[in-house]
Amino acid sequence: MTQTKIYIYGRHALRAALQNVPRAVRRVYFSRDMPDQKLRQLAKQSGASVELLDSRKATSWVEGNAPHQGAIALISLGDVLVPYEKFVETLVVDKDTSLVLLNEVQDPNNVGAVIRSAAALGAKAVLMPGVRQAPVTAAVIKASAGMAFTLPLVSLENIQQVVSDLKKRGLRVYGLAGDVKDSIVNEPFDGAALFILGNEAKGLPLKTSQICDRVLSIPMDQKVESLNVAASAAIALYAWRTKHL
Repeated sequence: MTQTKIYIYGRHALRAALQNVPRAVRRVYFSRDMPDQKLRQLAKQSGASVELLDSRKATSWVEGNAPHQGAIALISLGDVLVPYEKFVETLVVDKDTSLVLLNEVQDPNNVGAVIRSAAALGAKAVLMPGVRQAPVTAAVIKASAGMAFTLPLVSLENIQQVVSDLKKRGLRVYGLAGDVKDSIVNEPFDGAALFILGNEAKGLPLKTSQICDRVLSIPMDQKVESLNVAASAAIALYAWRTKHL
């Protein structure tokens, strides 16, 4: 069954949610000694239900007994994830447009880190398939440092169709792989771009590689076999960003 609500935890993540997608915050729980009065006020202003945090329930809401800092919230994913069809209705593509598409990225920490880099380096959205892909969870939100609430997270069903549509809208499609000759260093990055990131172990699926305009590698020291997918994403987005400042 597809998860429709998740619990997020930590004052930073909650503040980002309340500031950027307050409609998604269904219920907020604060411990008695949670000291951030501005956050309490922000929660009250959002219209969400604010309740006392039961420490016994908190242990089942927080993944791996991570520190929640006395602040937990119930979030509606329907107000965080945007269907692709709705997203493209308002997408305006110009030469400074970049998007990121995750293709079978499995580690929630990687997903969150990619989202954080995408937000920091000016990407307009992160696109996420509904299958064979780590979903949005509290761990993803935490790894993104709350940035998951600051740019659209776009759900999609068919990667091939979405990539084809984005090409028609003027985006050049780049895949990243470690075993290709074309280097990211030599790419001009002079227009709108879609970056596709593959699985941590297997890389880009063959079908995905075949629909990319270019598949690029990141030059590394020979003693290093590969980079973490989140690190690769940050480098690629930075390389594109430097051409669009």
